[in-house]
Amino acid sequence: MDKLLLQQLVLERLAEDLLQAEQAMRAAHETATHEENIAENKYVTLGLEAAYLATGQARRAEDLRQAIAKWRQFRPRAYDASKGIQLGALVCLVNSDDKQQLLFLGPDGGSMKLVSGAQLIQVISSEAPLGKAMLGKYEGDDVWIQVAPIRQQFEVLRVN
Repeated sequence: MDKLLLQQLVLERLAEDLLQAEQAMRAAHETATHEENIAENKYVTLGLEAAYLATGQARRAEDLRQAIAKWRQFRPRAYDASKGIQLGALVCLVNSDDKQQLLFLGPDGGSMKLVSGAQLIQVISSEAPLGKAMLGKYEGDDVWIQVAPIRQQFEVLRVN
């Protein structure tokens, strides 16, 4: 699997998300500042609510811009078996039910599911609990994470 292609897919998805966030921000701003939405009393709050929404969308857009910058600077490297799983690794895990999942470990801000060919790939950050648990592991190692009261175990099948 081509890691540069995966990186490009992540960047495309982030750009789409940014466009949607900016459109939502503009729409909320227009609603907040429209003359019909000026509050005539303390019970008319549509303009205020739209302003809060516009602010939230602006924050989301800024987060996406930062994620795009991180993913553009990111250079996925070939797997180095002497170091174990590192940022940029493409990892196949299997759980106790023999269900396999393919994970691409990348920078913050790119958590998403991608489809490449017929394969589903979960993109996760090295800051996510599973990402942290995988760092430094090798093929054949077990990875444990605690999710609420449940402790989940995975085995590292392959790393690229």
